[in-house]
Amino acid sequence: MQAMRTEDYIALEERYNARNYKPLDVVITRAQGAWVWDVEGRKYLDFLSAYSAVNQGHCHPRIVRALVEQAQKVTLTSRAFRNDQLPLFAKELCQLLGYEMMLPMNTGVEAVETAIKAARKWAYRVKGIPDEQAEIIACAGNFHGRTTTVISFSSEEQYRDGFGPYTPGFKLISFGDADELERAITSRTAAFLFEPSQGEAGVVVPPVGYLRAVREICTRHRVLMIADEIQTGMGRTGKMLACDHEDVRPDMVTIGKALSGGLYPVSAVLASREVLGVFAPGDHGSTFGGNPLACAVAREALRVLVDERLPERAAALGERMMARLRRIQSPHVEQVRGKGLMVGVVLKRQAGGARRFCEALKERGVLAKETHEHVIRLAPPLVISEADLDWALDQVEAVLRMA
Repeated sequence: MQAMRTEDYIALEERYNARNYKPLDVVITRAQGAWVWDVEGRKYLDFLSAYSAVNQGHCHPRIVRALVEQAQKVTLTSRAFRNDQLPLFAKELCQLLGYEMMLPMNTGVEAVETAIKAARKWAYRVKGIPDEQAEIIACAGNFHGRTTTVISFSSEEQYRDGFGPYTPGFKLISFGDADELERAITSRTAAFLFEPSQGEAGVVVPPVGYLRAVREICTRHRVLMIADEIQTGMGRTGKMLACDHEDVRPDMVTIGKALSGGLYPVSAVLASREVLGVFAPGDHGSTFGGNPLACAVAREALRVLVDERLPERAAALGERMMARLRRIQSPHVEQVRGKGLMVGVVLKRQAGGARRFCEALKERGVLAKETHEHVIRLAPPLVISEADLDWALDQVEAVLRMA
């Protein structure tokens, strides 16, 4: 039987899979560390990290070993019964990030939905907002997922088009403007939901001091500060959580993606006992949330982050990458922004869009992805070597200098 090639796989996917993504035309069959290989054997440096899900690198041997060992014992019990991995995962995660309680889910958007439900119930049961009147403030340019509730407060029209009616109870303000947050709060405000840096919006970093100002405002008005750290957390920006850059502790944090090192869908919400304690049995749940396989994988993924000092590595390599990118003389570049190993190269409108640069990078052996048409997102695994990083940046410089 003749071996399938790239074009064969693409044809099958185009025929049988709903077209909800526009991927680069590379078909990956194997990955290790910061590198991936396609079905023809070509090698590429991964500069996207599955949107920060593989901070620990592809197929990290310790995390793979934890998955295999647990898969041979028990994978799923549902929450109808207890398992011996969830209690240990809950303790280790809470102690690492400094929270009293956690609630495990599977995907990032499930964690966000969980945070929204917790904030609303807290508003009614604890803060005393009248039933059905709680309001949550979010930011324009946000990306918290694509469920019908979450797209209801998206400012991206494509995410909303054709999916109404929308869920009420949300208000949008500008990202990075603490004064606007102050003005938006009313007696019905339950929470402020935000990303410490906006990834999908094009790696938008708020002004220094913004997170501290948000913390002060939320505390003064008794509004829950909810940080979505699904992309920015787990070391990506050079700290375990991006809010750590300003020594800020949100009331609730949502995490996912690299919580499992990219091996399995694992997410969680962390908060105080006052907030997550509003849930009673039957209020919320998930068949797979907190399953023993997920917990065993996440426990090892956390240990790898700590043992290999990956947040510190992201900080050092991020400085190296930003310095190099800002030295590039290119007629196409308007701005380079980011923190740690989460960087956006913002292109001028006349550059012809970021897609063509990402396609040119693919031909040079580097896989990156455009976001919001005019931004190239660069986010390699945190385990990338200095030599590999420098080589990739050589390729980035070459394509940014092209006509």
